[in-house]
Amino acid sequence: MSRMRSWLFVPADSERKLAKSEDIPADVLILDLEDSVAQHNKVAARALAAEYLSARPEQARRQVWVRINPLDHAEAGADLSAVIPKGPDGIVLPKARSPKDVDLLGRRIGTYEAEYEIKVGSIRILPVATEVPEALFSIGDYRQCGARLAGLTWGAEDLGAAVGATTNRDENSDWTSPFQWVRSLCLFAAHAAAVAAIDTIHADFRDRDGLEKSCSNARRDGFNGKLAIHPDQVEIINRAFTPSADEVERARRIVALFEANPDAGTLALDGAMLDLPHLLQARKILMMAEGDPQ
Repeated sequence: MSRMRSWLFVPADSERKLAKSEDIPADVLILDLEDSVAQHNKVAARALAAEYLSARPEQARRQVWVRINPLDHAEAGADLSAVIPKGPDGIVLPKARSPKDVDLLGRRIGTYEAEYEIKVGSIRILPVATEVPEALFSIGDYRQCGARLAGLTWGAEDLGAAVGATTNRDENSDWTSPFQWVRSLCLFAAHAAAVAAIDTIHADFRDRDGLEKSCSNARRDGFNGKLAIHPDQVEIINRAFTPSADEVERARRIVALFEANPDAGTLALDGAMLDLPHLLQARKILMMAEGDPQ
C-alpha cells in the first residue's frame, strides 16, 4: 500500500501550483475544489483538476485525491461529474454530517465507476469528520462504513466558527479543551473503524517548530499522517510519521520473539517485560514503515 503520511492541499485553480506539486514529496496530493477556490473560479478549477488527473501516468508514484465541495453545496454534483471519470484515487469529503454522507457519496461514486468502467470500489473516501457540530454525535458509527472509507480526519476552523469560538488555541498555542476532545474523538473513531487517522493542518506554515511539535504529538498519540497546506510542511510531516531505523529494528525483534514463542503471554527483551499490546504496537510500527497505516 502507498504511504499516506503527508496529504498536501493544492488549489486546483492554480496551474502554477499544480505544476510545482510534481516536485514535492507529498504522499498524497489533494486537488482542492473547496475552500481555497473562490466561487467565480470553481468551473475553471474543475477543468484543471480533470486535466491534471487525465495527464498523470497510469503507474503514478503517489496518490491524487480531490476535495470536492460539501454534498449539500450546489457545486458538489458538478465536482463529481468532472473528476470521477478521470479516476482519482479518492475523494476528500468536507463538512461530513455523519457516516450517512459517506454512504451517499459512495453510491454516487459507484454509479460513475460502473458507467466509466473504473474498478468498482477503487475510489476511496476521506471525510473531514468534525467540521459541523452535529457530526460529533455519530462519529463512532464510521466503523459501519464499508471498504471505501480510507481514513478520518478532523478540522477545527469551521467547527470553531460554527460554535462562535473566539479561538481554538490557548496561550501556549495548544488546542483548547473542546478541540482537544474533538481531536481525540477523530483519533479513536478512526482506529475503531480500522482506518487511518489523519491529523488536521498546522495553519501557520512559517512555524516550523510548531509544526514539528504538532507532528510529534500526533505520532505519539496514534495518528498515521497529517494534512499540509504548504509545500514546506511536507518533509517535516514525512519525517515525523516515518518510524526510525531503531524503532523498526526493535519492532522486528519483538515480532520475532513472539513468533518463536507462540504460547507465551509475556516475554522479556533487553530487561523489559513484553506482553501482547507490545506485539500489537510492534506490528503497527512495521506496517507504518512499509507504507500501510493499519
